Amino acid sequence: MRILITRPREDAEDVAEILSDLGHEPVIAPLLDIKCLSGLPLNLDHVQALAMTSANGVRAFALRSDERQLPVFSVGDATARAARAAGFEDVRTADGDVAGLGALLAGSLKAGAGTVLHAAGTALAGDLAGIIEAGSLKYRREILYEARIAARLDDKVEQQIGAGQINAALIYSPRTGATFVQLLEAAGLAKVVSSMTVYCLSPAVADAVSDLSWAAVKTAPAPTQAALIDLIE
Repeated sequence: MRILITRPREDAEDVAEILSDLGHEPVIAPLLDIKCLSGLPLNLDHVQALAMTSANGVRAFALRSDERQLPVFSVGDATARAARAAGFEDVRTADGDVAGLGALLAGSLKAGAGTVLHAAGTALAGDLAGIIEAGSLKYRREILYEARIAARLDDKVEQQIGAGQINAALIYSPRTGATFVQLLEAAGLAKVVSSMTVYCLSPAVADAVSDLSWAAVKTAPAPTQAALIDLIE
């Protein structure tokens, strides 16, 4: 299959390699452009753990701090891989969503032992702060990157979709899903996706793409990249 990968380019390249090894033809078409924000080195006084809700947060944190000894609590497997690649050794992984990450933090850390620092972007999904604070832990959000949505689809991608040459698309977030639908509508392609299957990381992602008449909308049984890839196979 020819499969569209909508993730930011650095993450998409890893997915493309996996799909190629499985015999598919990946097409990278990032719908979010990640910009790490510059600033002073981070103040980590009284921080007992780091909460990472995306690989982008890991990479942005690594640009602002040399600290690698604090435990990292990651939302899922892709974020955990990014943390280990950045040099963190104590990496603990939730089951792929913010609620699971909050539960993992609450069950692992002690109230009063320090703050949980969330390496975040300008847009948030889920209420990690509320979950953490409900468990009597202190929460601090540091905005370290910005995810800018694409203004339009790549010309070649538009042509391939219009010609029915894209068989499937991988969608990882509700924001990306909604952006994909908007860009297809803007390009006049909303009615030509009936031959495409969209593979969604979660039910919330599936809801975000539900306005169009796809060949099929398939949702991973768990919100992890491994489960999404298995769904294709």
